[in-house]
Amino acid sequence: MPTLAAMADFSTVLYEVDGPVATITMDRPQVANAQDTQMIDELDAAFDIADADDDVRVVVLAANGKHFSAGHDLKALVGDVEPDKWRLMRDTPEGKWHHEKVMYFDRCLKIRDFRKPTIAAVQGKCVAAGVMLACMADIIVASDDAAFQNPVLRMTGAAVEILVEPWEMPARKAKEFLLTAETISAAEAERLGMVNRVVPRDELAPTVRELAEKIALVPPATAQVVKRSINKTLDLQGQRDAWDYHFQAHHWMHNTATALGALEQRMQKGSMKEVFAEHRDPQSQ
Repeated sequence: MPTLAAMADFSTVLYEVDGPVATITMDRPQVANAQDTQMIDELDAAFDIADADDDVRVVVLAANGKHFSAGHDLKALVGDVEPDKWRLMRDTPEGKWHHEKVMYFDRCLKIRDFRKPTIAAVQGKCVAAGVMLACMADIIVASDDAAFQNPVLRMTGAAVEILVEPWEMPARKAKEFLLTAETISAAEAERLGMVNRVVPRDELAPTVRELAEKIALVPPATAQVVKRSINKTLDLQGQRDAWDYHFQAHHWMHNTATALGALEQRMQKGSMKEVFAEHRDPQSQ
């Protein structure tokens, strides 16, 4: 039977260990698992717990509710909720750079470089930073109702902090995906090589579990060496340098007149729902 880690006292994440498999589940279904500061902190802490447990050989990243993740919790960043230290820090360009480097860029790369194999189980909407987070996993299994989108360019942002798309699909498809803000289905994501498998929604959890158990049969040292070698191959192809470049470009865009003007207009809106409505395709309204 699954056991809860005694040390894991989380409110936005569930941590569970069953045999050699740890499952970290995002648990903010009421906001489509939008990633706020607390969730990001708790995800990071949960991975630390899994790393320290020698009995854990594989980590599954999952999400409760209808959707995997709607991306960053923008309400927390534009003032719809009580500010935290990070939001206050974002009032300066230097503070915004530091916040996004520590909380988004570094935390995501920590998952990408996590020494044990990881699997993301994706259902429903996987948007913007949700796509970035899922793509940090070694393997992605998607339900047949999963849908991937990154509409941030329409909101003046240069995608998100880590530009995963050119590494997840051919360059021309990455340009189309980002520039049109169109949603791609799980089947199309599998065709492009972005996800490993697509299964019916009710088979997502058991399929991921079966896959995790197969991976757990590999001796931990062997799995870690091969994972690191594959990641090193990507780094030698320029992945890490490209991501570093994009992070700086992303922040240059933050401080352009285009982005600052859009931010000022956004602050005048009554809610983030109004902001999103402006950038929705007419046919989808």
